[in-house]
Amino acid sequence: MNAAVKPGLSGNENYGFADERELRDRMRAELPADTFKPQTWRIIWFLPLQLIIWGGIAAILLAGLPWYANLGLAVVVGHTIGAQALLAHEVLHGALGMSKRWQNFFGWLGFGPLIVPPEFWRKWHNVVHHGNTNMGDTDPDSLGTARRYEVDPKQKKFTKLAPGSGTWYSYLFFFYSFTFHAQLVLWLQAKRRKAFRGMDRNKAIRQSLLCVAAWGVLAYFSGPLALYTVVIPLMVANALGQCYILTNHFLRPQTATNNPLDNSMSVRTHPILDRLHFRFSHHIEHHFFPKMAHNKAPVVKAWLESNFPERYVAPSHWQAVKLLYSTPRVYKTPTLLVDPNRPERTFDLLPLQYEMSTAARNARQVA
Repeated sequence: MNAAVKPGLSGNENYGFADERELRDRMRAELPADTFKPQTWRIIWFLPLQLIIWGGIAAILLAGLPWYANLGLAVVVGHTIGAQALLAHEVLHGALGMSKRWQNFFGWLGFGPLIVPPEFWRKWHNVVHHGNTNMGDTDPDSLGTARRYEVDPKQKKFTKLAPGSGTWYSYLFFFYSFTFHAQLVLWLQAKRRKAFRGMDRNKAIRQSLLCVAAWGVLAYFSGPLALYTVVIPLMVANALGQCYILTNHFLRPQTATNNPLDNSMSVRTHPILDRLHFRFSHHIEHHFFPKMAHNKAPVVKAWLESNFPERYVAPSHWQAVKLLYSTPRVYKTPTLLVDPNRPERTFDLLPLQYEMSTAARNARQVA
């Protein structure tokens, strides 16, 4: 089992191994050189994505279709907006090369609809999240440790929104939480935390308000059809992103060192969906090499599964989502989750390390 923490200890010890630099060096030396080269040609995918989005909206507004056809188109448009954001995520990491100006252009195409300006995303995601992944209370994308809620008990109410809280409205979380969380980070965390210094927060706020205004204009001209041109597409786009993002780290231990094998998780999704979603399922791989294009991630995955089958964790996508809704979201210790509203409800993450590993999957296949 990959752990510096063993069952039976208090759980306050650090979890994992500090070998992330060694692993990166080994992969760079042993994998084909083109694995880590920018894949600028992939920018062409924005063309069909944009055509589907605008074509779908135009058909809803102009074709006089029945409600069920509009609903189908709204889902397709929302799915495409979400997929486009996944591709823009690669662009803003530099995985497709290009100048920062061009990266920002495509970043706006991908993240603008979700009300996230590109420069804000770079600071929030590339710098603060990647630099503090699942580490204590420093990761802006984590619900953090029990200490946070002891210091400020009012924050306990927020955890009721999240998967695993057991509330009926937690099942709606996927459909709005990416955009909602982005605004919390922009309006609250970016104002208070030193990690966001150097970012022009006021500019990001103005840009976000312009994005909201653009959606408002579309809603105004859509009239009653705004349900299909605005509401449902935004809900579907949020759900698509969050069905990956929320599984990336919420079921992994907190770590003292930023080692993707210990604090991150990939998922196994349907091969067709994996391609439609630009292989965003390969998240351990992404955290090892953020500037690597995702079409090269399977090469890294194969290396990790071959060399570290007991450490590489990648459950089925469905299993990961199901676990999200059956486990608490706050860390009592690095390996023990707790519900701050019901402290007696806890979940030990250590058994999942092997249960969801490649080694266990291989053993089940043999059996």
